Amino acid sequence: MADPTRAARMADHIKQIVARRLERGLRDPRLGFVTITDVRVTGDLQHASIFYTVYGSDEERADSAAALKSATGMLRSEVGKNLTSRLTPTIEFIPDALPESAKHIEDLLAEARQRDSETERQKGSAKYAGDEDPYVKPREVERD
Repeated sequence: MADPTRAARMADHIKQIVARRLERGLRDPRLGFVTITDVRVTGDLQHASIFYTVYGSDEERADSAAALKSATGMLRSEVGKNLTSRLTPTIEFIPDALPESAKHIEDLLAEARQRDSETERQKGSAKYAGDEDPYVKPREVERD
C-alpha cells in the first residue's frame, strides 16, 4: 500500500497529463468540450479513475464518452511516458454527475426559499386557535 500523499500527487499529475493531451486535441470528431474534474488513484497505484464533464447535450455527452473510451489506450501510454513510476496505472473514464447534482440542489434551495416566503406571508394574518395565552394562571385571592 502506497503513501496516500503519493497517491494524491500521482492523481494530480495524471490529471494534468490527460488535460494537457485533451487540450492539444484528439483526432476524434466525436470529442466535445471535455473538462477533467477529478482523478482518483487506488492505494496500490494500479488504477486511476478519471472523472470528467462534457458541456453540451446528452448526444454530445454520449459521443464524448465513446471518444474517450476509444482513446483510453493512447491516453494511458501518454500517462506512462510522463509518469515517473515503475508501473503505469490502468485508466477508467467516469462521467461526473456534479453539475446535475448541483442543479438539483439549487432547485431544492429555490423551493425551500419559496416555501419560507409563503410561510412568512401567512404568519402576518395568523390567529391563535384558542386563547392567546393557553396557560392557566393562579388566581389571586383577596384576603380580608
